[in-house]
Parts: sequence; structure tokens; C-alpha cells
Amino acid sequence: MIGAAEPSSRPAPICLLAMSHFQTIMSITSAVMLFIYGLQALSREIQEVGEGVFQSLTERLTKTRVRGYFLGLLLTVFIQSSTAVSGITVALIDAGAITFSNSLAVLLGAHIGTTLTAFLVSLKMTGIGPFFIVLGSLLSFLPLRARIFGRAIFYFGFVLFALDFLSSALLPLRESELLRELLGASASMPLAVLIGFIVTALVQSSSVTTGLAVILAQQGAIAAPAAVGVVVGANIGTPLTAIIISVKMSPGARRAAVANLLYSAITVLVLFPFLGPFASLALELGGEPGRATAVAHLLFNVILSVGFMIFLTPFERLMLRLMPAG
Repeated sequence: MIGAAEPSSRPAPICLLAMSHFQTIMSITSAVMLFIYGLQALSREIQEVGEGVFQSLTERLTKTRVRGYFLGLLLTVFIQSSTAVSGITVALIDAGAITFSNSLAVLLGAHIGTTLTAFLVSLKMTGIGPFFIVLGSLLSFLPLRARIFGRAIFYFGFVLFALDFLSSALLPLRESELLRELLGASASMPLAVLIGFIVTALVQSSSVTTGLAVILAQQGAIAAPAAVGVVVGANIGTPLTAIIISVKMSPGARRAAVANLLYSAITVLVLFPFLGPFASLALELGGEPGRATAVAHLLFNVILSVGFMIFLTPFERLMLRLMPAG
């Protein structure tokens, strides 16, 4: 009797585990779809605002490359998501509120702004999304002009809300033993870079990948050089969201999304032969493995942004030649 009862007790946990994995996958997929929908809707609302106050405001804020750079930096610091800033920038180009030329510095600034996530993991500014949703909804009851801005504010909050939802949906991945084993096994630097790219491309969030790398490095689950490699690879995976979003947008929006991807890809290619010394430098500056991983993330993006700011004009010409308006 006791022997017959044992087999029947085993399938239940397996079924529950499978259901839990299925729910996690569906939650992540839904969050990504909501995020993309929010950005597309935001673009439509900005188009409705037209050539008025909003466009003149964004033009003033991005009048020079230095202003555009700090706009992207501060916006990313505020939102704590370069994915959101790059996606919103692409939407602004598609709406005609910002030019491709002006967007390049904004995207560079976003690369620096996102590095604070590794240092300030506990601060999730996407939690203010509901505030903008409520504010936008209230403005929608006002006269026409305020109503139009209200809808734009609503969808801006919707984007932040979707990112917050995505962040929550990805929490189970932090406890995934498979993911820990995969990252822990990254003894070689090329494998670590590849893992960082793949994980970020799948979850559409470099913050999750860098945060996980910092935690695993702190716990000693992976070596500091491997964690640095994961962070470097995560920087290539981040721009893929903007690429996906821009597929049905204007040529300028698509060009900006590709430029943002090239920022990271070219920097990785240039830095790749020196990843060993780069990791050693980060460890020397950071001291503790987790902090060294965050320092590596900052150093990578400083090299990226400074390098491309110097050569931004020829890079812009190259992009216009590779992806003409027609």
C-alpha cells in the first residue's frame, strides 16, 4: 500500500513546476508586447501633437550635441532604462519631433545613464508609470490641446508601467539554477560575452543581465573576469529592442536604431582583444568583484560615448550613406 502510494505523489510537483515556468514565460512575453505597443502608441500621439509646442521644446533640448547628450543621460538616469530611452527616441524620430542627426547624441548619453543601474539596483524609477497614467487620464478630460498632451503622457506612463511589469516578470530568472549554472560555467571571456548577449536579447533588458552578473560575482558564483564579459555582451543585446520597434517606422527611425546597435557592436569589436586587461583594470578600480563588474559596465560605456562623440560627424555621414532616406 505504501509502495503503491509513492509514484502517484511525484507527478504533482513536476506539473506545478512546468506550470510555473509557463506562467513566467507568458508574463515576460506579455510585458514585452505591452512595452512595444506603448511605444508605438506614444509615437502616434506625438504625431497628433504635430509641429507645435512639443516639437519646439525637443528641438531646443537637442539643439546642440552636448545638450542632446546630457538629455539622454539624465532621462536614462531618471527612468533607469536605456531600452526605454532608445525606444522613445526612435518613436520621436518617427513622429518628426526630433531629427536623426539630433538623436545620435541622445542615444550616446543613454549609454552612460544606464550604467547607474548596476550601482543602484534597488532604485526602479519605472514605478512612477502609474502616476503618468493617472495624470494623462485626468488631462484627457480637459479641452482639446490638453487632451492631446494627456494621451501622450498616458502612453509615456504606459511604457514605464510595462517596463515595471517586465522587471517583475523577470524576477524568477534571478533564482533560476539553470541560468546560474550557465553563467557560472563561463570560464572563457568569449563565452561570457556571448552569454551576456544572448540573455539580454532574450529578456530585452541589460539591467537584469548586469544586475545578475553583479550579484553572482559578489557571491563568488562566477569569476570577476567572466562577469565583466557578461556585462560587455549585454551592451550588444540592449539595442535590439529599438531595432524591433523601428521595423515599421520611418527610415530615420530605423537608421537611429541601427546606429545605436553599431555603437555597442563596434566598441565590443575594438575592445575584444583587450578584454583580459580591461577586466583586470575594472577589478583594480572596483576592488570587490561585484563592484568591479559595475565599474566595467561604466568604463565600457564611457569609452563608447567619448569615442563616438569625437567621430560623430563622420559616423553620421556613414549611416546616411549606408541607409539613405529612400
